[in-house]
Order: sequence, then structure tokens, then C-alpha cells
Amino acid sequence: MTPSPVSDKRQHVVETAYVLFKRAGFHATGIDRIIAEADVAKMTMYRHFPSKDELIVEVLDYRAMRFDRQLDRLAQEGIPPEQKIGRIFDWHARWFRSADFHGCLFAHALAEFGDPGHPVFKAVVRQKNGLKRRMRSILEEMMPRGRAESVAATLLMLIEGATLLAQMGPADAAIRDARKAAMGIVAASRKSQ
Repeated sequence: MTPSPVSDKRQHVVETAYVLFKRAGFHATGIDRIIAEADVAKMTMYRHFPSKDELIVEVLDYRAMRFDRQLDRLAQEGIPPEQKIGRIFDWHARWFRSADFHGCLFAHALAEFGDPGHPVFKAVVRQKNGLKRRMRSILEEMMPRGRAESVAATLLMLIEGATLLAQMGPADAAIRDARKAAMGIVAASRKSQ
């Protein structure tokens, strides 16, 4: 089935806004700039996204979906849980070295939209909690649920800290140290059962 031109335009707007938001930020990127860069009519923009906040949430959901698809492949591999956790850190190492790395779009969104009731804030929480749930699910293969929850939260903190440090540079050291700490925590948590 071929996507309709309408859904193609919507997706094009999302992808254009994604590039602009990650480079310049959310508040600094105006709707008129997105319209110009996406080469769409103002009416087309507002038909798909009646508000800028709705567009931002859609961009964040798009980014989260891309990330999830990449990590879904990991879940299908028949490797031990420790290696799956290691691969999540390896994914971050590749991202940190890519031209696409401008820091965490979700952390940037949280900095610009700090109200917990705001839809953008909620989109950030969904993504971060999704990664934590994914890691908890992997960890539950080798430890009790409560311990897996605690370790997953700790690993998320390591990833978030490494992401910030990588943005400041040097990226390789940040993720290497975070990965080493993560593997130590996982090993220690497994032994303490």
C-alpha cells in the first residue's frame, strides 16, 4: 500500500521540524521557519498540527519510535541479558559519535517545557520511562522485579549522565565509563540474589 500524499506531507513536516528542533531548540524554532524549510502551505501545517505543542509532541514521539525500533532488534537476539544491556550502551556510543548527535532531544525538551502537566513534558516522561521499562524487562530475566526496577533506574541515570557528558565532550570516555559502571552494577546485583 502506498502512503497518501497527505500522510507524506505530515511526515515531511515532522522530519523537517525534528532537524530544526535538534539544532536550534524548540522555542527558538518558529512555525514560519518550519513551514519554509518543509516547503508546505501554512494551511497544510495547521491542518496537520493545530498548535506548535502538538507538532513538538509528534516530533518527540517520532524520535522515540525510531529509537525503540532500533532497540527492538536487540530484544530479538538470543544473547544473555548482560549483553543486551551492554548493547544499549553500545547503541549510545555509536549515537554519540554520529553527526546526528546534538545531545538528547528529550532532555532539551524537558529544559524548555518544565511544567509536568504540559504535553511535551509528558512525551519526555513516556520516552524515558519506556527505556527504563525496557531495561527492567531485560534485567528481570536474571533478578527479582524489585531489584530489576532499581537497577534499571540506576542504568537510566548513567545513560542520561553520559549523554550530557558526551555533549560536552569527549564522548568516548563518557559512554565507556558509564558502560563499565553499568556492567559492574548488573554483575553485583546478580551476585547479591
